[in-house]
Amino acid sequence: MARRSLLKADERKALFGIPDDEESLIRHYTLNPSDRLEADVRRRPHNKLGFAVQLCVMRYPGRLLGIDERPPAAMIAYVAEQLGVNPREFALYARRTQTRFEHSRHLAEFLGLRAATREDRRAALLAAIEAAAMTDKGLPIATAVVNEFRGRNVLLPSAHAVEKIGLAGRAIARRQAEATLLNGFSDEQLETFDALLKVDPVIGQTRFNWLRSAPEAPGADNLVGLIDRLEFLRNLAVDPRLQGRIHPERWAQLVREGDATPAWLAADFNAGRRRATIVAQLVKLGHELTDAAVTMFSKLIGRLFSQANNQKKQRHAETRRETAKALRLFRDTLRALVAANETGKDAIDVLDREVGWYKLLQAKPVVEAMVKDADPDPLILAAERYANVRKYAVRFLSTFAFRSSRRHDPLLAAIETLKSLNEDGRRVLPNRVPVGHLSEQTRKLVFKEGKSDRRLYEIATLATLRDRLRSGDVWVEGSRAYRPIDEHLMPQPAFASLKDADDLGLGVQRDGAAYLAEIGQILDFHLKRLAYRACNSKLQGVRLVAGKLVVTPLSSDVPAEAEELNWELNSMYPLVEVPDLLTDVHDWTGFAGQFTHVRTSEPPRSIPAMLAGVLADATNLGPKRMATASKGITPHQISWMRIFHARPETYRAAQACITNAHALHPYARLWGDGTTASADGQFFRASDRAAKLGDVNLHYGSEPGSKFYSHLSDQYGYFSILPISPTESEAAYVLDGLFDHDSILDIEELFTDTGGASDHVFALFALIGRRFAPRLRNLKDRKFHTFEKADTYPALEEHIGVPINTTVILEYWDDMLRLAASFKTKTVAPSTLLKKLAASPNPSQLAKALRELGRLERTLFMIEWYSSPALRRRCQAGLNKGEAAHKLKRAVFFHERGEIRDRSFDSQAFRASGLNLVVSAIVHWNTVYLSRAVDHLHQQKRTIPDHVLRHVSPLGWEHINLTGIYSWGEPRDLVDGFMPLRLPSGLAQAA
Repeated sequence: MARRSLLKADERKALFGIPDDEESLIRHYTLNPSDRLEADVRRRPHNKLGFAVQLCVMRYPGRLLGIDERPPAAMIAYVAEQLGVNPREFALYARRTQTRFEHSRHLAEFLGLRAATREDRRAALLAAIEAAAMTDKGLPIATAVVNEFRGRNVLLPSAHAVEKIGLAGRAIARRQAEATLLNGFSDEQLETFDALLKVDPVIGQTRFNWLRSAPEAPGADNLVGLIDRLEFLRNLAVDPRLQGRIHPERWAQLVREGDATPAWLAADFNAGRRRATIVAQLVKLGHELTDAAVTMFSKLIGRLFSQANNQKKQRHAETRRETAKALRLFRDTLRALVAANETGKDAIDVLDREVGWYKLLQAKPVVEAMVKDADPDPLILAAERYANVRKYAVRFLSTFAFRSSRRHDPLLAAIETLKSLNEDGRRVLPNRVPVGHLSEQTRKLVFKEGKSDRRLYEIATLATLRDRLRSGDVWVEGSRAYRPIDEHLMPQPAFASLKDADDLGLGVQRDGAAYLAEIGQILDFHLKRLAYRACNSKLQGVRLVAGKLVVTPLSSDVPAEAEELNWELNSMYPLVEVPDLLTDVHDWTGFAGQFTHVRTSEPPRSIPAMLAGVLADATNLGPKRMATASKGITPHQISWMRIFHARPETYRAAQACITNAHALHPYARLWGDGTTASADGQFFRASDRAAKLGDVNLHYGSEPGSKFYSHLSDQYGYFSILPISPTESEAAYVLDGLFDHDSILDIEELFTDTGGASDHVFALFALIGRRFAPRLRNLKDRKFHTFEKADTYPALEEHIGVPINTTVILEYWDDMLRLAASFKTKTVAPSTLLKKLAASPNPSQLAKALRELGRLERTLFMIEWYSSPALRRRCQAGLNKGEAAHKLKRAVFFHERGEIRDRSFDSQAFRASGLNLVVSAIVHWNTVYLSRAVDHLHQQKRTIPDHVLRHVSPLGWEHINLTGIYSWGEPRDLVDGFMPLRLPSGLAQAA
């Protein structure tokens, strides 16, 4: 068995290696007079230099120079320069082991260093345990060990010895955390936990697996199933607060290991680890099942009213013939009455002769029925499905404890009333019930003709509960997703401390009044300048028509020769199998090594199996079928990699590895500097079981599906992706991609289409100090919002909307700063709060303040859009790159007809992450061979201007074989590590 390691190769080098960058050389290897005096005592130049080099290494990193070890040339040269010695002399010093040994012994005495004793190692172990109590990562633990040795003036032992101490410390810290977590449980409870891993004959599976395989498709029976699991969990009496006994990072690691551990494997753990894993999973499942149940309730109620609206439309369609018949009868009646009036004849006689009085009498009940049912309230239609709602509503209300931000909230009183009625088995509402949560129209429906309707009251109360839960105005005890907005944000004391230190790192001043004063002057100046230019026809591509600014569509700026060059260069790429492409990119970047083991943090033992698992996600083939289609890869290997190595954080690290390498490639600078990006969603249909979970957005047709929302840099480098519902607003997820990545990209400006834009997003971009540049649909119909009245800018009066409400901005300025600071510190995902702020039909004051600030920022952006053709062209180019990349994604994601068949969100997230990773690998591989192809043309004396070359895209895939049998690790004929280009002569011979 391979020796277990604590550190990665680069971490080991950083901790024990000898640095050679200029800053480190100056900091660690500048000799003081005493150092030089000690070195000068040595007679020969090579001994002087060798002695000084040993002195430097023993001082930092604090170890002995290894046998036959040669420090970096830069370090030797820096020391030699200080001594006035030729750096080549060090080669002579390295030959005599005895001299080096004598020098090291003298230097240890000179520097006050000694070898590690048993007591020193014990202290280092204690330091490792203390560090491991807060993290499972190897580098912080090893650093704590090294620092303890240094603090005791002890020479560092070998890297292997330090790692051995660190591994022992981590193992002890894990056992201590497990014992702390289990402290207080009785023997009977512990045996109950063990029983969860045994097959229960009632359900035909282990309870542990039953709890973790909760249904996800919205349905009455599935919601009841979630509630059954929650009640089972509560009977186990595991207090969720016990996670506070151990460090949050140690808790997170325990949860991660439990997530990757199937029941059969957990049963093989030692008692402490097994039971601690179960307890951590039970606490986590309590939160997850609560969130899942509330989310499913929200979807069911939303679907209920969606079906009611569809039913309303269907009824209108079904009564179209009767309506047309009644209208014709009404038309004929009008004609007869007009004719009687014009001729002076008796109207009744004319009506009876021309229309037929009997027809009118026959039509009367039909017309009365049509008038009565002409526009039924959706609540009435929703109540027709009351029996189905009752299947889950009673259990749902009785299972959860709801809390509100409002004092004496009538909604909570109404919920208590319904719970009381359900417990007592009463079907009729009492004379007095809470109604403050219902609208006036709803009250009239519920209490029509002096009688109360229990069905309407209950359905209306559940609908109000859904809306208030989504907005965060009402929350659920024990939920993570449905809790007060304040609990999502960074703690108030931490925010106050950062604000007082002026260390928020935001894009606006701490003082809201100062911000508004400055922005007011800027806004006034730019509006007046825009008005002047519009009136004098000085806006390029924009004209003023009937008081409205109209933007002329941009013409293409792609040179004609770019398309021909793109075809020529693409035809030179080598023909490559996708496994070979992924292997090449791993060899260049090491991205597959980022998929570390969930417990040991070691890289995958089988890189081909890891790559096959990634490709299985990307192509939508799935692990089992990928193993069948792969040579030399077994299903067990891929399953092992998926279970223990593929996690959101490892996918994110691997993505950053490729994105960073691509961003640093010289040819990537042709397309941009990596500071701008575009974000867009791509729809994929859902089929089979996934169709039950998928939502329908009529914009994409009548079939359910999911969207992959991704962020692409101006260098064609993907850095973020996540699956979202097609019915959700993309605007809620625009900011997520800027914070949910580990790459070196620092995006300053983001482009989206209209779907990604909202006033809240404009406000938050300004607060975090980034530029938001969406391509807005119907721009001429959107209003400017100013501090002044519309007549202040007469030329633009048609564009001026309501003034900015500065009072609410100033009142909630600190709350907005805290919100933005929470995003920047990654305390909460922006989408979590943006969805809450946008969900309420009655926006909170914070939402109103954000909207006002967003209107102000949107106005400034619209002025710039009208004034700057460069901005319009930059935005168009960014969005075009994203749309072109969608085609490559569609080509890669081709199995199962490109349809999503995964039911769970986690599985869809793996699909999305794998797709992003493989597409990024293709883009980087193409970029590498693009550079080689261009270099070849340069050698042929071809002149290719950069302004033409920058329009050559790395998104081609015609040269990549994405289908067939996948062969991993097959030998290839490479020249200097690269495949040969397909040159014209080769093409001719092939033909």
